[in-house]
Amino acid sequence: MKFDSKIFLCTPPFTQLNTPYPATAYLKGYFNTLDIESNQADLGIDVILKLFSKNGLEQMFEELEGFEGDLSDNIRRIFFLQDYYLDTIEEVISFLQGNNPTLAHQICTRNYLPEASRFQQLDDMDWAFGSLGIRDKARHLATLYLEDISDLIKETIDPFFGFSRYAERLSLAAVSFDPLYEALHAPNSLITEMLLESLEQYIQAFDPTVFCMSIPFPGNLFAGLKCGQYLKTKHPHIHIVLGGGYANTELRSLAEERFFEFVDFVCLDKGEASLRLLIEHLEGKRDHTMLKRTFYFKNGLINYTDNALERDVSHSNVGTPDYEGLRLKEYLSVIEIANPMHRLWSDGRWNKLTIAHGCYWGKCTFCDVSLDYIANYQATTASILCDRIETMIAQTGENGFHFVDEAAPPALMRDLALEILRRGITISWWTNIRFEKSFTEDLCKLLSASGCIAVSGGLEVASDRLLELIKKGVTVAQVAKVAANFTNAGIMVHAYLMYGFPTQTEQETINSLEMVRQLFQQGVIQSGFWHRFAMTAHSPVGLDPESFNVKNLHPEPNQFANNDLFHDDPTGCDHEKFKSGLNKSLFNFMHGIGLDYELEDWFDFEIPPTLIAPEYIAYSINQSDRKKLRASTKLVWTGSLPELMIDESSDSAELIFFNKTKDLVIKTDRNTAEWLYTYFEELYPQEDKELSTFKAIQQSYTEAGLDGFETFLTSDCWQQLRAEQMLVF
Repeated sequence: MKFDSKIFLCTPPFTQLNTPYPATAYLKGYFNTLDIESNQADLGIDVILKLFSKNGLEQMFEELEGFEGDLSDNIRRIFFLQDYYLDTIEEVISFLQGNNPTLAHQICTRNYLPEASRFQQLDDMDWAFGSLGIRDKARHLATLYLEDISDLIKETIDPFFGFSRYAERLSLAAVSFDPLYEALHAPNSLITEMLLESLEQYIQAFDPTVFCMSIPFPGNLFAGLKCGQYLKTKHPHIHIVLGGGYANTELRSLAEERFFEFVDFVCLDKGEASLRLLIEHLEGKRDHTMLKRTFYFKNGLINYTDNALERDVSHSNVGTPDYEGLRLKEYLSVIEIANPMHRLWSDGRWNKLTIAHGCYWGKCTFCDVSLDYIANYQATTASILCDRIETMIAQTGENGFHFVDEAAPPALMRDLALEILRRGITISWWTNIRFEKSFTEDLCKLLSASGCIAVSGGLEVASDRLLELIKKGVTVAQVAKVAANFTNAGIMVHAYLMYGFPTQTEQETINSLEMVRQLFQQGVIQSGFWHRFAMTAHSPVGLDPESFNVKNLHPEPNQFANNDLFHDDPTGCDHEKFKSGLNKSLFNFMHGIGLDYELEDWFDFEIPPTLIAPEYIAYSINQSDRKKLRASTKLVWTGSLPELMIDESSDSAELIFFNKTKDLVIKTDRNTAEWLYTYFEELYPQEDKELSTFKAIQQSYTEAGLDGFETFLTSDCWQQLRAEQMLVF
């Protein structure tokens, strides 16, 4: 089918400073497969670069001169230092974009940048970054400098501003559209003027017929609706479509008619098929009654249609994300805090890609398991994924990948790692996982060999009773063992931690903290973050609160956003009082501090003593998870191929492996060494060749005229190979 529409895809401000949110690139990749003309923009980075420029700061300081309110001492200081800010802002932005690296030396002298209140909270720099990380120190100082300016913006120019969100409080757990509606009709701020200026430039450049905006978070909604408001006034012929994570979770029961003063259509869930069918409708090729998961306003009423016969596009057929048109070289690599995982999130340009759509587990009771983005699990092949990886590297020039799965499936991760090694692709990648027992020592080594540098996963409440209630499918002991496997393979581990789950007692909270302390003490996790449990309307807890002893759910469903639920937990403890102590202890644990403190030292109230044995985690990580070798077990060697040195004066020989950091020398008898030397080619991952199996290696051993294969498996030779890079699956 031929399409005539011209699509403009955008992400409204703000998401991340360092890399674009991937939704528009995903959709553009799909439109490419249909030959639908599309362009895209991240309006967030446009506004940031306009705002944090010499011209932008001049406009800020001009507005500040006419500011009628009282200025805090901090903002007065920034105002009087304005010449220093104007002289340095463009150099600092360029530095954070990866240019002019020598500026790091000047920044680190602490005589180059003007400093306001953010610098008063500065940590010991050597403690946070070591003695050699001068560029990291400079980026952290430059980040504080930007945050000082953001404080000025929020206090005087626009209280809605935030680097990764805009007007979030208007959309977060919104029980009424009124505050948002009122704000949308207020005079434009400097930021919204810059936003609309950028939008108009794109409209003039691309002349779109359909404007699609992805709203992933509450902090994007206000700016998105502001764009819609502008287009309705200035370009009423353009059809306005809204979708993304916010719509998928918050707007499923949308009945607020005023919302359609800013948009024409709201599409839910997986967007490829819904948008294609909507475009067919707009081109007169499909009746409005045959749309897919789409809200629209017609004849004075809000309508919702999901009557299309067509299925969603499979994950294998969505195409390769296309980043063409995004300002990839102009994002800012900042360092806000010394949390290792947050550092990955905000530092560096990451290509975003999804290994599999949805969650293969899909049972956790706190999660939105009833919604498409969790429930609709679809995988693809390692070959297709690697094709996409190679295409994206060629397009973006970036070899870093963040696989943005809800929980990446271990079997597909294994296949992907093998395919990466077969093709000789060099990438660094990280993703979110479940702490499955499938992540054995060998699998973690394989993932590391393929470029995996970090994983994040949910330990949640660190209590076996509550993990079972959550239906997490793991135990604390299993998490500890898997985390140790990743850590021993050189892969950083971040743990998502939760407190406040219904029925959680004070004792269980303290026991959970002790588990976390021991995990850091043993060095098997390096990063973590405590989240207060939040109930959503689409989770099993929200759908069936009585089963979890939850009472008094509110707010009641309303015409606008329905997702976040507040509740009473009559059988649990006062969870909020633990917040400060949990966060303070975790911050210190991440820096190796306070691991020998008594748990009571982190709280200003009396707590019960922990009931967890002091060696519980140490015992758990020392349990073997070596896989029993069966006929079908796959074997792979991820090191270098060996050289063979034969001692002619005896019946012995050496296999010498020249690896990246150290040489491995294995001594054995001549016949075994000669057989291994010839067989190693079969153990190395190669394109268009199946991996060797345990049955095949046993057969080859026998065919070589060697006796006692079972004895060989207990030999020092085999044990050395297994201890190094001989991996089994």
